[in-house]
This record gives sequence, structure tokens and C-alpha cells, in this order.
Amino acid sequence: SNTGNLIDFSFKRAPGFFDVVAYTGNNSTRTITHNLNSAPEMMIFKLRSASNSWIVYHKNAGATHYSLLNTNDTPFDDSVAFNDTNPTASVFTVGSGYGVNANNQGVIAYLFASLSGISKVGSYSGTGYAVNVDCGFTAGARFVLIKRTDSSGDWYVFNTASGIVSGNDSYMLLNDTDSEVTNTDYIDPLNAGFTVTSSAPAALNTSGGTYMFLAIA
Repeated sequence: SNTGNLIDFSFKRAPGFFDVVAYTGNNSTRTITHNLNSAPEMMIFKLRSASNSWIVYHKNAGATHYSLLNTNDTPFDDSVAFNDTNPTASVFTVGSGYGVNANNQGVIAYLFASLSGISKVGSYSGTGYAVNVDCGFTAGARFVLIKRTDSSGDWYVFNTASGIVSGNDSYMLLNDTDSEVTNTDYIDPLNAGFTVTSSAPAALNTSGGTYMFLAIA
């Protein structure tokens, strides 16, 4: 666009961190080979040749559940996406679900795993107070994606290009078309990962809430 600012997120395929797999669906439970060299902890699926939601696997929701990247829904308890089978270091399993295995439709899958000092796929519990999320990093997280799992909640994205600082931090919602929000302080820098502040809303930090995340150093 010649009237707005843009931001780009680029991930390089690397063993233990990130892989991309393309395949053609057959509407039957099956395993798909990947080259991540470790068990994927977060997987994002999208049909390439038909319209459908983005399907998400996250290890903390487990293979019995799937989420939709384009909605704020609570993870769905259903076996059609992953056949209730967690991925391994060599394959992942898809069920008969349309969004991951539609017959004769092209599918793309983005696979993430935790790699020491580079990336962390995990979860934290909300307290309503500041929550330090230790990702094992040494210079903080540059990219953070968070989704509430025990209730509905948006997909929040924070990044250091827009600012992860001790004051206001910009964020975007992956499930929304709105422009970047710049006047809130929901996240703070932490050398080991990131801090979710006490001013964050229930979608990020409420007592008893559970949250899954992907963080990249």
C-alpha cells in the first residue's frame, strides 16, 4: 500500500525450529512426513486451493483439540483435525477434517518447535499480576504470539520492530483486520523471555486463566 506502514514476519526453515510442508489431502486419517527433526509443538494449517479457516495445533491444547487462527474461539475438542495423535520427530497425523485434509485439495503446514535460545512454544497461567514467562532466552523475545485457551480470546502478536518496551507496546490481532494498537502496556521486556503486565486484559492475564504462546528470540 502507498498509504500505510507494513510489517513482515519471516521465519527460516531450520532443524528443531521451523519447517514447512505441502501435501494434497485425501480425507482419510494419515501421517505426513516432515523435516523438523523434532516433534512439532505448534502447527498451522491452511488449504491452498479452497477457502477455509486456519487450523492450529498447539502442544498445550493437545492433539484432542484444535484452534482457529482467524477467530477468538476457545479450542475445539474434536478428533477430526489430528486424530487425537500428537506429532513425532518424523511425522504428524491428520484426520479427516476438511481444513487439514480435504480430498484433492492442496494443504500447507507451518511447523514450530522449541529450540534452546531461539524459540519457545509453551503456556503460562494468569494471575492478574505481572507474569514473567521464562523462555530460556538471554536477550528477550522479538516475536510473541499469545492465545487464551480456557476461554475465548484473541490472537495477540507483539514484536520488537513495533516495540516491546517498559512503556506502551504496539500489538496486532491475527483474527482481526484492525490496525495496530499503540496505546497499551500489556507486555514488557524480560531477558529470559517476556513479561505479561498486570494491566493486560483477561485475554492475556487473569487469575486462573491459561494461555498458549509462541515466542522467538
